[in-house]
Amino acid sequence: MDRLSLILVIIGALNWGLISLFQFDLVAGLFGGQDAVLSRIVYGLVGLAGLYAITLLFRQRETVE
Repeated sequence: MDRLSLILVIIGALNWGLISLFQFDLVAGLFGGQDAVLSRIVYGLVGLAGLYAITLLFRQRETVE
C-alpha cells in the first residue's frame, strides 16, 4: 500500500509540475478532460494517496542491523 501511494503521489507531483511549467494537464489530456469520469477517478486516487502518505511521516522506522 505504501508503494502504491507513493507512485500516485509522484504522478500527482509530476502532473502539477507539467501544469506549472507548460500549462498542460497530463491526466486531463490522457483521459478526456478534467470533467471526464476517468480523470476524476485519477484525481481522487491521487488525493487519497496524498492523505495516506501523511501517515508515512508519523510512522516509526524499523532499524536494520
